[in-house]
Amino acid sequence: MKYITFFTLILTQLSLFANVRLPSVISSNMVLQQKSSAKLWGWGDPGEKVRITTSWQNGMDSTVVDGNGKWLVNIQTPAAGGPFIITIKGRNTIVLQNVMVGEVWICSGQSNMEMSYSWGINAMKEDVQSAANPNIRFFHVPKVTALYPQDDLRAEWVVCDSNTLKTFSAVAYYFGKKLNADLNVPIGLVNASWGGTPAEAWTPTGIVYGDSILAVGSRKINVSPWWPVSPGYAFNGMIAPLTNFSLAGAIWYQGESNTGTAATYSRLFSSMIEGWRNSWQKELPFYYVQLAPFSYGEKNIAALLREAQVKTLALHNTGMVVTADLADDTSDIHPKNKKDVGVRLARLALVKTYGMSVSGALSPMYRSMKMNGQQIIVEIENIGTGLKQEGKNVTGFFIAGEDRQFYSAQGGISGNRILLSSKEVPKPVAVRYAFSNTAVGNIFSREGMPLSPFRTDNWEVDTSALK
Repeated sequence: MKYITFFTLILTQLSLFANVRLPSVISSNMVLQQKSSAKLWGWGDPGEKVRITTSWQNGMDSTVVDGNGKWLVNIQTPAAGGPFIITIKGRNTIVLQNVMVGEVWICSGQSNMEMSYSWGINAMKEDVQSAANPNIRFFHVPKVTALYPQDDLRAEWVVCDSNTLKTFSAVAYYFGKKLNADLNVPIGLVNASWGGTPAEAWTPTGIVYGDSILAVGSRKINVSPWWPVSPGYAFNGMIAPLTNFSLAGAIWYQGESNTGTAATYSRLFSSMIEGWRNSWQKELPFYYVQLAPFSYGEKNIAALLREAQVKTLALHNTGMVVTADLADDTSDIHPKNKKDVGVRLARLALVKTYGMSVSGALSPMYRSMKMNGQQIIVEIENIGTGLKQEGKNVTGFFIAGEDRQFYSAQGGISGNRILLSSKEVPKPVAVRYAFSNTAVGNIFSREGMPLSPFRTDNWEVDTSALK
């Protein structure tokens, strides 16, 4: 009897070790990227054969678990549709139910991406009540850090409904809802966000420490007991486990925690994006949100961070939405209007990723300027069907001469140009627009997209503490 018990125990342990296992992101209810060579992967007993069948095709894909106990198979996904079933057989069998094929986006950043209905966004109440949609799925990554890149995390795919939406990113939801409505395909949203985190935490460690400028900048970030600040810590725990999972692209809302290091943010942010793209081995479309007005403790630090965000547009396949008009309280770092932010991001994706014609989806941006006597002529691009001003006069513009003293400017719109002058500046050489922490200008495209804040000079900017 003792021998039977002993051998039963050994066989049970062998069976446990032999079982094929999947990462949490490969599960029932998931969305796979359509028309792609999607990866399915996991762990098993070295030498064990793994067979995969899907309900959308005839035939079988197979592989053998390698000597490290890992396996990976590329499967060809069809055009959007579902629900499908995926069966994975090793010595055990795993059946994934209710799988959809569509468009998958990762949604990351800090608190303004993390914010959900449960944070007190009362304007979402009606949307939450009618949220049930089997063609939108959520995967909410838990907050976890790691010293080295991880290969798994604890989470699950869920179907969007009035329950699951309450604690999911509001920006991500409205982004996905708009894509689902306009593309008419299932949408998978992966929310990996953590309030307060600087971009360093989301950047692969080697990128930061391998760049002397970024390494110095990372040491200027204040240590916090509430969120990670060390380079790579959030990436290792929350992003690295997902990098085998096929995506359409990424959206990002972050920057508030880097206002103190705005001088290196464009370099950092561009490096982070490239780091993610290298990890996914794909030039992911990367669309992000420019910081909204907020009364930070030092002068102009948000203006400089917004400027750094604009500079990041030099990186291919990126895009930015301006939110200067969406903050109804500049003393609140968390604007409550997340619907318009999500919709603007979605409109950007519809144009730049999906090739749709969406009038006025891009935010107006500064292009160039020239001096004409006492007048400065500013040329604007991405104007949609034209520019407009809200109110009787243009506001938010300041011009300066060689003495670098800025004065409020008057002027008006002429086509895609803005004509500016000031009686205090007989020979203007520079112009700034909404260039402060809290300034909100009044220039928009006719479709309602606000002009991004800008400056034409590279002079030193006052960042002293507010009194």
